[in-house]
Amino acid sequence: MQLSTARLCLDCDEVHDAQQCPVCASESFSYMSRWVPAPERRPPPRPTTSPEAEIYRRLVEPQPSRGKRLLKHGVLGLTAVGLVGWFVNTRRKNGKETSDS
Repeated sequence: MQLSTARLCLDCDEVHDAQQCPVCASESFSYMSRWVPAPERRPPPRPTTSPEAEIYRRLVEPQPSRGKRLLKHGVLGLTAVGLVGWFVNTRRKNGKETSDS
């Protein structure tokens, strides 16, 4: 019987793993793991990385191509230039409207 499923009958102190106590047919119980700590069943975790694993990961991992990087930076640059131009034009229009009045 595993400690995680062991139950202690609260009426007759019988240890069992069924829904009802096999001795007195009572359904009042408490899990034994409440009082008896269960040892950790899982093995301790392995070290997550090693130098060899990092080298292998860098070799296997797909690197973005130079063309994709240039395209990404170009789009970001064009967006920035467009926003600056829009901002400057908006200020010019607002300046002309106030001086015309």
